Amino acid sequence: MERRPSSRPRAYRRRPSRVYWLRRAVLAGVVVFLVATSWSLVGALRAPGDDVPTKLAEWARDHGLGPAVTLAETIQYKFSPPPTGGAPDASQLASGAALAANAASAHGGTALLKLQPRMSTPDTPALAGEGVFVPAVTTKAGPVVQVTFVRPDNVHTSFLTGVAWMSRKLRFVLHPGYQDPGTSGMSQPDQITKSQLTGLVASFNGGFKLKDAQGGYYDNGHTAGTLTNGAASLVIYKDGHATVGTWGSDVSLTPDVAFVRQNLQPLISGGLVASNLDANVQSNWGTTVGGGLAVWRSGIGVTKTGDLVYAGGDALSVSALADVLHRAGAVTAMQLDINKSWVSYMYYARSGSHLTPHKLTAFQRPADRYLNPTSRDFVAVYAS
Repeated sequence: MERRPSSRPRAYRRRPSRVYWLRRAVLAGVVVFLVATSWSLVGALRAPGDDVPTKLAEWARDHGLGPAVTLAETIQYKFSPPPTGGAPDASQLASGAALAANAASAHGGTALLKLQPRMSTPDTPALAGEGVFVPAVTTKAGPVVQVTFVRPDNVHTSFLTGVAWMSRKLRFVLHPGYQDPGTSGMSQPDQITKSQLTGLVASFNGGFKLKDAQGGYYDNGHTAGTLTNGAASLVIYKDGHATVGTWGSDVSLTPDVAFVRQNLQPLISGGLVASNLDANVQSNWGTTVGGGLAVWRSGIGVTKTGDLVYAGGDALSVSALADVLHRAGAVTAMQLDINKSWVSYMYYARSGSHLTPHKLTAFQRPADRYLNPTSRDFVAVYAS
């Protein structure tokens, strides 16, 4: 049968638009980027220590995708900011009372005689047990690690900030992370090894990545980054004792210094809380998840008697963190790391040869975090 010619006009094939070519170029760029970086991504995911979401976020930031990660975190924070008002979990305060009772029973009541005085609380009146120090680790020298909990301010009243007091007689050791600052040239490994468990009483997180810390890291003659005058500094001496000071004025690189960890500016100096804690928070005090001001934060300070105090928890602004450390007796203090992936404080209970880590607060990471290879630096604390 003879076909009748179609009455439809022949389709006109348009030339691809600039938008089409732009989309193709972007897609090609994404493919090239993924191919070029896939090996490093696989390596990052296979690295020990951190959980998968943290590894992905850190890898993305290190490969120019920081804005995308920040956007995702901002959306998450916007829909689930820390609640205001309410009451904290009373069981956390009750657990402190149980620690006190157990220590008193184990040491014939003498442990309670050497406890730190009750600290004032940011919100009043204080709840039962709030601000009351209880023994977490007790040795023949007494309760060398003591802990308490306080509400961070009078707004986020359903949260509790953990505070740990550590005796000046303890021995402190700074460990590097395998990624930051890296273990090359360092005297310590990226974890607490089995041979380093003897006398272990506590451990806690270090500061920002060195590229963000505005300071340096020093380990027995080896320096990563740059030790910077004016930077807030945790300094550990060769006899093991530690202090916190401003580099170049309070502390400096003397022959008896073993470790230095610098991080930003002091929160407290000369007994006075810094006046710029609420100014340019993201640039001065670190980019937080979602750009929020009240997030997971940690800090450490030294008292006038030379003891160290650590504070950490959720829903903390910079000024709230400084206030808690000041109330705990710190005359000089510095911020350490921030955001929920990085804040960690553990104390260790020993039963015979068995060592059990306990979290100070309900932070994200497991309690045995530093007993395994870790990507960021931390401090181990010993009774001998």
